[in-house]
Amino acid sequence: MKILIDGMGGDYAPEEIVKGAIKAAKEIDEKILIIGRESQIKLYLDKYKYRGKNIEIVNASEVITNDEHPAMAIKRKKDSSIVKGMNMLKEGEADVFISAGSTGALLSGALLLLGRIKGIKRPAIAAWFPKIGQNDQTLLLDCGANADCKPEYLYQFGMMGSIFVHCIKGIDKPVVKLLNVGAEDAKGDELHKTAFDMLRDSKANFCGNIEGRDIVFGGADVVVADGFSGNVFLKSSEGVALCLMDMIKSKLTEGVAAKAGAVLAYGKLKDIKSEFDYADAGGAPILGVKGAVLKIHGNSKEKEVYWAIKKAIPYVQKDVTGMIAQAIMDDEINQESAEEIIRNEM
Repeated sequence: MKILIDGMGGDYAPEEIVKGAIKAAKEIDEKILIIGRESQIKLYLDKYKYRGKNIEIVNASEVITNDEHPAMAIKRKKDSSIVKGMNMLKEGEADVFISAGSTGALLSGALLLLGRIKGIKRPAIAAWFPKIGQNDQTLLLDCGANADCKPEYLYQFGMMGSIFVHCIKGIDKPVVKLLNVGAEDAKGDELHKTAFDMLRDSKANFCGNIEGRDIVFGGADVVVADGFSGNVFLKSSEGVALCLMDMIKSKLTEGVAAKAGAVLAYGKLKDIKSEFDYADAGGAPILGVKGAVLKIHGNSKEKEVYWAIKKAIPYVQKDVTGMIAQAIMDDEINQESAEEIIRNEM
């Protein structure tokens, strides 16, 4: 297996990318390919005295930044780490591509260079969200790839998310729910009502609607959302978590008594912080494209890179992309058969 990682993507590239790759390389036999400006990547491999044999450098002279128009950058910068990486994935020179670079460029590259799985209406960006107190995560999709959705998109998001969680976490029938303004079946606008009916009739283990406030308590393994709502929920939750941690830190350092209490409670406070730590969740997959593509946070450091590489292995081994393609094909066959039966009965 060849794991390809973007050496130039993210706020701390290439140093933290290299550090994470070195850490992972010590524990796995798979080949790790770091793509980017060779001289810069080699500098950090030498700095951290890497002497192993399963890290290789793939030179790419250009870098796509967050300030550039994603689609235009993909078309113009042919020797960028993202474009070259996507092409390597397409040609079978790598099995999975991981990047902390521009989300827009990564999505555009996946669509323009890899293409969608046949039958998939829209790809979705999925992300892990913590189930507080359960040492577990919920998969939320879509997280921003599709601001405007149709019911069939949400239906397919549910199918893809269910397959991904089944493969990665080994859950036989992941609980799938639809993010909505209420838990009752009839809640929501026409988009969500229609999507609810489609998901209810699907092969997924659909268990109804879920409100945003209940996701953190672990009410589902997969939460389906339109890209606009999913992105707002995810970023709002991250903001609240960061704000709470800052408030706790501020209050516990206001005086001598507070500081003494903080020392005594240090272990428990560390446990609370770890509940919101996404570093070991692995990358966020772009589901629905013809290849295994994982997006990691732009501010990822060694730990996040390490876990993304480690958790990319079952993604490839379980052939998530192939399973999604097969499920969509089977679904289309079933729909065509049902339509044929209806025509014959009329």
